[in-house]
Amino acid sequence: MDNKNLASRNDRASQWQQLQQMTEPWDVLVAGGGITGAGVAREAARRGLRVLLVERQDFAWGTSSRSSKMVHGGLRYMAAGDFRTTRHSVQERERLLREAPGLVELMPYVMPHYRGHFPGPFLFNALLWLYDAFAGKRYRRFHKAASFHAQVPFLYDDGLTGATEFADAVTDDARLVLRVLREAQQDGAQTLNYVGVEQLLQQNGRVCGAVLKDALSGQQCDVRAQVVINATGAWVDELRGQLQQAPKIRPARGSHIVVAAERLPVTMAFTILHPDDQRPIFVYPWEGRTVIGTTDLDHPGLGNEEVGISRSELEYLLKLAAHRFPAAAVTEQDVIASWAGVRPLVSSGALNPSKEKRDHSVWDDQGLVSVSGGKLTTFRLIALDALNAARRYLTHWPAGDFPTQIFRPYKPQHPSWSALPAAIQQRLLGYYGQDTDALLQRAQSGELTVIPGTHTLWAELRFAAACEAVQHLDDLLLRRTRIGLLLEQGGMLWAEKIRAVCQPELGWSDEHWAAEQQRYEQIWQRYYSLPVSA
Repeated sequence: MDNKNLASRNDRASQWQQLQQMTEPWDVLVAGGGITGAGVAREAARRGLRVLLVERQDFAWGTSSRSSKMVHGGLRYMAAGDFRTTRHSVQERERLLREAPGLVELMPYVMPHYRGHFPGPFLFNALLWLYDAFAGKRYRRFHKAASFHAQVPFLYDDGLTGATEFADAVTDDARLVLRVLREAQQDGAQTLNYVGVEQLLQQNGRVCGAVLKDALSGQQCDVRAQVVINATGAWVDELRGQLQQAPKIRPARGSHIVVAAERLPVTMAFTILHPDDQRPIFVYPWEGRTVIGTTDLDHPGLGNEEVGISRSELEYLLKLAAHRFPAAAVTEQDVIASWAGVRPLVSSGALNPSKEKRDHSVWDDQGLVSVSGGKLTTFRLIALDALNAARRYLTHWPAGDFPTQIFRPYKPQHPSWSALPAAIQQRLLGYYGQDTDALLQRAQSGELTVIPGTHTLWAELRFAAACEAVQHLDDLLLRRTRIGLLLEQGGMLWAEKIRAVCQPELGWSDEHWAAEQQRYEQIWQRYYSLPVSA
């Protein structure tokens, strides 16, 4: 199968046809195209295993495009005594900062301290001492109240005793998934979106493959594999249920709102305790906007459809902004977009989902190895744990040590590269890595410029449409790029320009484009805008 890209429109049909004709079993069939599945495919393929990854929606469609975009250690996990998760997360954060600058970026975080409120600066600094020790670097420092309020004059200052600054990182989670998938492909992994596991195949009491269904054509085919790795995150119980295994996952919804930076100008991520329940909420800069989130609510009855913010969650987040940033006076009318995702928490019976541990778990069910839980930051370690559980089913496990580096270094050669500003160079190389030259090659006159209101170049839209397995317009505007989260009306004010750039690459007729635009606008209005007033 062709490995030049993530399966463009022209080669997807041939990939599916080859799947139908194959008789030799795969070594590893991965179900789930989020960050965990991508990590499994990347680590398995680099070991020379024959890997097929399928995702029944779009790559990163679920939790992995709807997180808080943070690559962080998780201070609150350490405060709860989970030092192992924090240590691993901090070390993986540092790895990603080294390997993918431009995609994973260091960002200052700050915790304001108020008289009589927990946590005080002494205790918080003690936690940060260990946090920095895990990283092998000192990021922490204390700001006195007067100097800090001069930097952030719109912050509530009654009783402010100072603020402690530390560091974590921020990313575009969907683009992180795509880069990991591209690394897997370079080592031979095959990937298909909109292809799901319809039914597990079993022989002699053991899982030996799956019936796959192409959501675009409705066709099905049987695929054999030595082991099936179930990396479907919050949906992991669905496949385990086919083997009569008891549910293990507690789906928890987290929602965010996006406002214009000029309405709430922050240059660092604030950790603010909500006045109602003392949950830590982040207010942080992302892609030229300000994000407020996240909530943490049980989401029972999770299905194979989008989720959106509720009216009560919107009011909860706006109350947080009004509580600590009263001078900004952020209102519902200032919200550009929202997003909500469902996190897979491994249930321990805690009364509140915020109290559940964030570590991952692996279950081995006779040829179906399932993995769920954990953090975006530690996807590489999660993938290795899943593969280690899968080893017993593989007839061949490559000997020797393998590199731990996730991303291959790359130096673009295209003539237009040297003329680009340094910030755009770093962004493109971080987001696209080895595909940077291909993106520049496709760019037409005037397309190496930024789409107003975003950090995205017009050329990124063209490249995604041509080479990144875009099957629907929401793939393009909500995941390959984040235009739908950053621009008013989901970017449809630029609909004609987007169409002019992308329609030729997608090969869609005018009727097809019109249908896709209608579909996208309905999805955006229902799930990425604001909830209807009660």
